[in-house]
Amino acid sequence: MSQYRRFAASFAFAVLTATAAFAQAAPNTDPANVVPGQYQLESSHARVLFAVNHMGFSTWYGDFYGATGNLSLDTKNPAAASLEISIPTASVLTPNDKLNGELKSADWFDVQKFPTITFKSTKVSLTGKATADVTGTLTFHGVSKPVTLHAAFLASGTNPMSKAVTVGFEVKGVLKRSDFGVGKYVPLVGDEVELTISAPFEKK
Repeated sequence: MSQYRRFAASFAFAVLTATAAFAQAAPNTDPANVVPGQYQLESSHARVLFAVNHMGFSTWYGDFYGATGNLSLDTKNPAAASLEISIPTASVLTPNDKLNGELKSADWFDVQKFPTITFKSTKVSLTGKATADVTGTLTFHGVSKPVTLHAAFLASGTNPMSKAVTVGFEVKGVLKRSDFGVGKYVPLVGDEVELTISAPFEKK
């Protein structure tokens, strides 16, 4: 067998082996198969996205990164789940460097005085087989208020890269920033802020 053929055969075998491994590790979309226990947010792949109306002409988007959190799951009693998330305000990021600096100032997130945004659940209400309303206390800009987030289960299983037991959710919600003392440019810049949290959790 020529060197090229040996290489081609080895490459094909590697591809087939990897494909089989990934197929065996395919995430499971049935929430009944979630492994119960304590989980922590996999920060490197978590995303916190916010969107706000900009003068009626467009929707402006931004991100936070480096969020941390904990999740407790009991498949026999899903309503007993609990969730805590902490978001570092200094991580705020948009495509505009000048705006990034402005958002960190006292007029907006005031990151020196209020370094984190936190959410701690107080109640979980199932709304479907794979959805739930998660009510809790959101603390933002030094103000704590009740907020309800809408969580949708995506999948669970073993991450083929990290080998960690993982469960994933997408969480959405809406809040009024003026309720938390951040009213700069309202109503030119929208008061309502739409939140989307892409949340993969790894079992501890």
